[in-house]
Amino acid sequence: MPERRTVALVTLGCARNEVDSEELAGRLEADGWQLVEDATDADVAVVNTCGFVEAAKKDSVDALLEANDLKGHGRTQAVVAVGCMAERYGKELAEALPEADGVLGFDDYSDISDRLQTILNGGIHASHTPRDRRKLLPISPAERQGAAAGVAIPGHGPHDGAVAEAASGSVAVVEPEQAPADLPDGLAPASGPRAPLRRRLDGSPVASVKLASGCDRRCSFCAIPSFRGSFVSRRPSDVLNETRWLAEQGVKEIMLVSENNTSYGKDLGDIRLLESLLPELADVDGIERVRVSYLQPAEMRPGLVDVLTSTPKIAPYFDLSFQHSAPDVLRAMRRFGDTDRFLELLHTIRSKAPEAGVRSNFIVGFPGETEADLAELERFLNHARLDAIGVFGYSDEDGTEAATYDRKLDEDVVAERLARVSRLAEELVAQRAEERVGSTVRVLVEAVDGEEGAYGRGEHQAPETDGQVLFTSGEGLSVGRIVEAKVVGTEGVDLVAEPLVGSVACTEEAAR
Repeated sequence: MPERRTVALVTLGCARNEVDSEELAGRLEADGWQLVEDATDADVAVVNTCGFVEAAKKDSVDALLEANDLKGHGRTQAVVAVGCMAERYGKELAEALPEADGVLGFDDYSDISDRLQTILNGGIHASHTPRDRRKLLPISPAERQGAAAGVAIPGHGPHDGAVAEAASGSVAVVEPEQAPADLPDGLAPASGPRAPLRRRLDGSPVASVKLASGCDRRCSFCAIPSFRGSFVSRRPSDVLNETRWLAEQGVKEIMLVSENNTSYGKDLGDIRLLESLLPELADVDGIERVRVSYLQPAEMRPGLVDVLTSTPKIAPYFDLSFQHSAPDVLRAMRRFGDTDRFLELLHTIRSKAPEAGVRSNFIVGFPGETEADLAELERFLNHARLDAIGVFGYSDEDGTEAATYDRKLDEDVVAERLARVSRLAEELVAQRAEERVGSTVRVLVEAVDGEEGAYGRGEHQAPETDGQVLFTSGEGLSVGRIVEAKVVGTEGVDLVAEPLVGSVACTEEAAR
């Protein structure tokens, strides 16, 4: 009997990439590949790259080179690039990085097993040729759902029935259920299974679920729509079925991800579809928390704010993409809003949920940004009381409108402003954490380690980006439990909390 082929998936970038890697893992395992964690144990190392900003691109290249160094020293025979950087640059990346034995785009995902086998056998698969994926679907959102069947969209495509038949029980192959009764007519899935193959790559009690892909916004600094394509929603039944399957795998919290969750449903005939779907997700047996990420401030609706702040098991969490607050800079970014309107939105949120978590990212040093603009951003930050702040210095991105702008700032000016706002942000999020001392937080336990202690995340903290809750004691705690704890101190953005007496026992009894 031939030795089983082995493959390792190395994932960089955002949670959307993590979902894509688990889809690739499901396809590969269903076709007979053995998934291994360490690239040194793999015949093929697949690096799911990020192509967002220069730092992310460098990390992706470094990961490919690191995997390439394994060749000749262990089992690894081939290194393959997939993901956003591979999709965005294709042949250009292949020519610049001959160490990669293959550069595959999104169109290759449905045939990933054959592609890797060809490369492993010493064959050559033509490197992906980049194209503007916005042109693959109709301009009108209402016409996209039918056309999307012929376009590769990671995390969306129906699985291959023949592949699904060979899938093991650890791979998500779920039959469609009826769409929730309160959703618009015509949104029930077509006959036959629609959920993509998926195989979990870790045992975390948290998992991301792709709500949509692509983006119709035309922010002047962002290249993502060109390689991720136009906005396409997943059908509610597919999202629900994948959530049910994840719950069966032991997942307690799901995080809904896309390039823009506030647009969900506009191509399905109901821009308020998210407000209907969220309670259905919260009712899935086994799911204790639902978190929504990637929200556009200009698209926030009163009804969505209400659902996010008042629905049991829906985290009152707002990942709002502000990017700046000075009106002139926002207009140059092709965005909307200003300091006062953003503060008004935050006031509305906190009037309904005083302890709501809010995070955002900001770009400083944008072309034409003045000292007055920067001061306006600092005014906003000082009043916004954000729980987590990401700050990036502007740099040109290939193919974006902003790359053609005049009035570019010198690199040293951008670096100085980045350092200045980053220092302010660090002080402000630490202050915001201190405001929570004395409060009670509901914490999902994510690790209980004898050496590192126990930690988890409150409702106001998303995975990877927003800090953690560090427990004063791990006694009685177990991964995947939600416990109530009193905040007794802080360590920067992190909270230090003491589990409340009876909270652990009650939670474990409820779980049984």
